[in-house]
Amino acid sequence: MAKTSGLNRTGILSRVTVAAITAALVGTTTAAVAADAPAGRSASGVQQDVRAGAFATSSVATPENALYGVDGSGTIWGYQPTGGGAIKRLSENSGTGWGNSKHINQADATGDGRSDGLYDVYNGRLYYTKWRTDPRDLGGGWNAYNEIVAVANTGGAPAEDLIARDTAGVLWHYLGTGNGGLTARYRIGGGWNAYTQIAGKGDLTRDGKPDIVARDKSGGLWLYKGTGNYKAPFGPRTYIGGGWNAFNALVSTGDLNFDGVADLVARDKVGALWLYKGTGKASAPFSGRVQIGTNGWNGFRELF
Repeated sequence: MAKTSGLNRTGILSRVTVAAITAALVGTTTAAVAADAPAGRSASGVQQDVRAGAFATSSVATPENALYGVDGSGTIWGYQPTGGGAIKRLSENSGTGWGNSKHINQADATGDGRSDGLYDVYNGRLYYTKWRTDPRDLGGGWNAYNEIVAVANTGGAPAEDLIARDTAGVLWHYLGTGNGGLTARYRIGGGWNAYTQIAGKGDLTRDGKPDIVARDKSGGLWLYKGTGNYKAPFGPRTYIGGGWNAFNALVSTGDLNFDGVADLVARDKVGALWLYKGTGKASAPFSGRVQIGTNGWNGFRELF
């Protein structure tokens, strides 16, 4: 495959000897087992800043990011916010060779309000790829998880954090270290297999703390307010409403319409894309939906 100007990651492990021993998940800091950047792999990606210079270096509760999708061939395409929640496809792709990656998430490692790179799982190993640099291997064992979401700074520090659900339904919290690395995991709690999807990237309630939403098997959507406590990052759940099984994907990139509140993007089963704008109210966190993409979005196997 000819490499393009993007985040290319074809044949990662066949071209590099991993220098670190695979980390055991329990009680291990993944950042401590990071290998050297794989040789022969390009990551000269074209990250498009949404509004360059719009943020100070202090922590931002709700980032402003483009929306990305990876298609069936492993090519990443970016969609830039243009105001009011509308998006526009970038003329060039943002990477190729991502066909075997899972759980792709963009993340803000520095807390300045814009994503700095991507997390993904490849052959059971977690990688962090900073924009325009080579990927870092953060350790193995990540096939133990069936859901991994970068959820903004849920631990209280500037760097974006990860939550990961294992096959037993236990949810775990990994704190970002500021350079793409992660701390040891913290157990949030069990019972999260009740949900078919978890999403969130920022503050939904205007209290300065990032929140998440979770859809249950009957199609009900629940809000978990952020606490800022890294050992117990979410409070008790609040019911938002039903009917969310009409969608086959729920994702948040942060604030798409530049009003300071996190938004939610939903793809329906015929492939249309809908925006639910955040209201800032915990009792009703989303306004009515607005269509931002016509049929065809089912061509992306992941949105992030």
